[in-house]
Amino acid sequence: MSRFELRDVTVRRGGHLVVDRVTATITPGRCTALVGPSGAGKSTLLRLFNRLDDPTSGSVLLDGAPIESLDVLKLRRRVGLVGQRPVLVAATVLEELRVGAPSLAPEPAQELLARVGLPGSMLERASSALSGGEAQRVCLARTLAVGPEVLLLDEPTSALDPVAAAAVEETLCGLLGDGMTAILVSHSAEQVRRMADDALVLREGRLVESGTVAAVGYVNGHD
Repeated sequence: MSRFELRDVTVRRGGHLVVDRVTATITPGRCTALVGPSGAGKSTLLRLFNRLDDPTSGSVLLDGAPIESLDVLKLRRRVGLVGQRPVLVAATVLEELRVGAPSLAPEPAQELLARVGLPGSMLERASSALSGGEAQRVCLARTLAVGPEVLLLDEPTSALDPVAAAAVEETLCGLLGDGMTAILVSHSAEQVRRMADDALVLREGRLVESGTVAAVGYVNGHD
C-alpha cells in the first residue's frame, strides 16, 4: 500500500503563504479528509500528492521516496485524481475508459462500469449523452482503469444534483470500503463523516488538528 508523508511542507504563491509547514502521514488503506474553511489550503495540499503542484519547501514522500524523484506520469497512474466537475474527452464511454488504458477490452471495461454502479450496456453510449452523475462515474471508472493505488477526491460531488451526488458518493464509499487509499477534500462535514476514516484540519494553511473523524472536533461541530 502507498504511504504518503508530508514533512514541513510549505507552499507560497505570489508572496502569499498558502500551506504553512504541514507535517502529516496519510495512512494506507484508509480515507483521509482534508477539511477546514474556504481558503485554508486544502485543494493546494491535495494537488501536491500527484505533482499538479509542488511545495516551495519541505518534502512530500511516497513510500519513503521524495515524489519529485519519481517519474511524473507513472506517479499519476499510481495516484489518480477525480475532480469537482466531470471532464470527458472521448466520443463514447468505451473510448473514455481507454484514454489511459488503450488496450482495455470490452469485458473488463464492463466490469469497471459495474464497479462504479453503471450497466455494461453503456459502453457504446455517446459521452455527450451522459447525465452529470453518469459522467462523474465514468470519469471515476476511467481513473480506475489504470489501476491507481490512491484516489485524490477534490469535492467529487459538489457539482452534481442531490440524487446524482448521493449515487456517486455511494459508489465511492463502496470503493473505500474495499481498502482503497483515498484523500478527500470536502466542505460537507456530513460527507466527511460518511466517507472518511481520518481528518486533517487546516486553517490559514496550517495543520491545526488531526485524528480519526470521530475524534476531530471540526468535523463534529465543536471546533
